[in-house]
Order: sequence, then structure tokens, then C-alpha cells
Amino acid sequence: MTHAPAVNALGFTDVAFKDFASACHARVDAALDAFLPLNQDPTQLRDAMRYSLFNGGKRVRPTLAYASALAISGDALTTHGELLNRVACALESLHSYSLVHDDLPAMDDDDLRRGKPTCHIAFNEATAILAGDALQTFAFELLSEAEVVDAKIQIALIRQLANASGVQGMVLGQAIDLAAVDTTIDLAQLENMHRHKTGALIRASVSMGATALGASAEQLNALDIYAAAIGLAFQVQDDILDVIADTETLGKQQGADIARNKPTYVALLGLEGARAKAQELHQQALAALNEFGENADYLRALSAYIIERGN
Repeated sequence: MTHAPAVNALGFTDVAFKDFASACHARVDAALDAFLPLNQDPTQLRDAMRYSLFNGGKRVRPTLAYASALAISGDALTTHGELLNRVACALESLHSYSLVHDDLPAMDDDDLRRGKPTCHIAFNEATAILAGDALQTFAFELLSEAEVVDAKIQIALIRQLANASGVQGMVLGQAIDLAAVDTTIDLAQLENMHRHKTGALIRASVSMGATALGASAEQLNALDIYAAAIGLAFQVQDDILDVIADTETLGKQQGADIARNKPTYVALLGLEGARAKAQELHQQALAALNEFGENADYLRALSAYIIERGN
């Protein structure tokens, strides 16, 4: 005898979300493979780029982009599929570049990423630097070559990714993070760091998916409140996992933040305080979606996934 999957408090099944996440993963992987195919490259640059793109990432940012587009229009993946694929691939390429550079000896000096040797270990440091550079520019190449009816949408997408990734966003957050090692900072300073380092690209993922569908200013504002909350929640959960998970599960060295004396939510709030903070942010995210119908259920499920994930 078979039983139907249990429906959770949000009105959809965990199986349905897992199927959606798996479909998004497969969709962006196929698009990345098509946009950056294997070829004869004696320099190993393309090999290093693909190694960094296809090394087991969860594809959270592309999934957020697809889910955000669906929150605006339930047939988004049919009517705007090509553009959304480019948005998703650009986000994953930008994210992958940041990880390649984050792992370098001059930055976090990590040997493991997602359970595999980091790019500079698998290849060499110079190749890893160039692969990161190429992944960054590849992201903007994907967006600039998109066939979009409204050029204003294309420009907006490029602007959103640029603002989220550069001196106003992720790179600034990385600089703040490096400067904070072996220092004492308060909760407000920690949140400011992570709103830039982790949160900026997550917010861009949500805004870009919605922008591609021509979302209104009111919709974009509500979605940005949602994205800001889950962006912080993502980092809170990362800090929790750095304490409670093992290296094999994490796919990177457990306790690395503690070893480097980096400020974390667990260090400031304690483990239970950090867990409570993650739940608080999850509720803020759900509240921001109150005016959206069931088309936003995947965004609601993603918020829950972010604070429940094990790696």
C-alpha cells in the first residue's frame, strides 16, 4: 500500500520541492555545459573553469532565480526559458569565481571545496586565479549576449549582477571579512559583512529572476526583503554547520572559521542563539511573501531549506 507524500504547513510536499530543486539543478547544468563546452584548450583554463562549475554545487542561486521568476508568472520557464537560463548560469559562474578566489592561499587558503581539491590544488595557483577571472567575465558575457525584447531589462540584469558582485557587494564583503580576522566585532558589524559577502548575490538572484519577467517595483521591493532575510539566514546556518557538522558532510574543513578566529554568529550568539536567529530570519522571509500567491511556494520552501540544510 502506498501513501501520498505528507503536505507541510505551506501546502506543498517536500517531494515536490525536491523535484523542483533537482529540475533546476539539471536545467542550469545542461545550460552551463552548452554555454561552456569542452574544447581543445592546451592552457587548461577551460578545464579549470568547468572543474569549478561542475564540482558538486547545490545551485541555490540559480534555483532562487527560477523560483523568483515563477513567483511573478507561473509559466516563466516556458515563456522566458532562454533568458532565465542565462541569468541562472551567470549567477552560478559569478558565485563559482568567488569560491575559486576565496580558496586561494592569499585568502582563506582552503584545500577542500565540496569534498574535492580546490581549484588551485587540482591545477595550480596561477590557473585558479585566471579561471576565476574568466568565470567572472563569462557571467557578464552570458547576459550581454541574451536576446531580450526590452533592452532596459537586459541593462537592469547586468547592473544588478555588477552591483551585487563588486565594490558595493560581494567583494566588499570579502574585504570586510579579511579585515575582521583576529578582531572583535558586534552583531551589527557581522550582519553588515554578510549582507555584502553572502547576501548581495542571493538578493541579486531573486531580483534578477523577477526582473527578467518584468516585475513591478512593488513586487521587487517585497522580494528584496525576502532575499535580504534568507541571505543572512544562509550565513547563520553556515556558521552553525561549521560547529556541528563533520568535514565529510560539509565538503570542506570543519571548524575552519574557529581555527582562523573569524567572527561568526555562533561566536556572538551561542549555538542556540544562532538557531533562533535563523528561525527569526525565516519568518521574516515568509512574511515578505504575504502578497504573493501559491506561485511563490518554491521561494517559501527555499527559505526553509536554507536553515535546515546539512551542508
